[in-house]
Amino acid sequence: MPRMLNALILFFLLIPLGHANTTLKIATLAPDGTSWMKAMRAAAKQIKQETAGRVKIRFYPGGVMGNDNNVLRKIRVGQLQGGAITGGGLSTIYSEAQIYTLPFQFRNLREVDAVRRVMDKQIIDGLQKEGFISFGLSEGGFAYLLSNSPVTSTENMRKLKIWIPEGDRINANMFKELGISPIPLPLTDVLTGLQTGLIDTIASAPIGAIALQWHTRVNYLTQVPLAYLYAALVVQEKAFMKLSKADQALVKQTLEATFISINRKNRKDNIQALAALKRQGIEFVYPSPGQQSAWEKHAKTTLEKLRKEGIFDANMLNRMQTLILQKRRDESAEMP
Repeated sequence: MPRMLNALILFFLLIPLGHANTTLKIATLAPDGTSWMKAMRAAAKQIKQETAGRVKIRFYPGGVMGNDNNVLRKIRVGQLQGGAITGGGLSTIYSEAQIYTLPFQFRNLREVDAVRRVMDKQIIDGLQKEGFISFGLSEGGFAYLLSNSPVTSTENMRKLKIWIPEGDRINANMFKELGISPIPLPLTDVLTGLQTGLIDTIASAPIGAIALQWHTRVNYLTQVPLAYLYAALVVQEKAFMKLSKADQALVKQTLEATFISINRKNRKDNIQALAALKRQGIEFVYPSPGQQSAWEKHAKTTLEKLRKEGIFDANMLNRMQTLILQKRRDESAEMP
């Protein structure tokens, strides 16, 4: 009898254990009902169906879990498994993730595309080395200054109460060098800041300004790209690895396809959002080419100082700037 009991115990120990059902809790600042949330909910539904309920994704939209730093803290303690994090927020995981968002680097989306074809993978690989799986980068679009008075020069800007994201050391330094004292706030407090007059100027992509209702509190848009914005859905690797290999592959394939679709749609939506802002009476301001060049030169000087302080990798910045300059040279050579 003991031998039979031991044999049964050994038999059951050798049976491979199935993977338990998993719910990935993911937070995002995107409000519910936006095209981003609709696409992600559709992907979650597909994943649930194709894994027969083994993998479920529960979203917490609209910033209910706090800003990027709060979400990342909750991921680290296991309250969440992932989040849709902006490029600036991702820099707390992998410092080079902020490279695209540095001010006054890109002049148009053709330059963005030339860089992203080469460098997206480097950012995704860098995040994974720090323990986070990403399923691709989603374009947020160019951030423009939206204000209550027209901005045509640095002198104009000194009179404004300009918002910067909480913890944004790069833009804080850039404005400080211009003699401007920006007001740092978490993203979730920006609308209240505009309503109360604490701030009167923001930097935002058109679709973000409309989705978050910021556009209702401004009158002007300065038509100069300040920075390129993006976000990535990241899931903590140790949570992702709890899925079976087959489910990992299915989740990865579904979310990567969804992010490619979102990336394309956001570009179209930003073009439409710019037109919508103009229709709603927001006046577009066009600084002189000389002023734009001055801002670019100032950004270059500020970034050089921050590079020496080790805020970001000089090699990666040089690589991006080389790709941008090559694109500009190629386009100049093609001009008649």
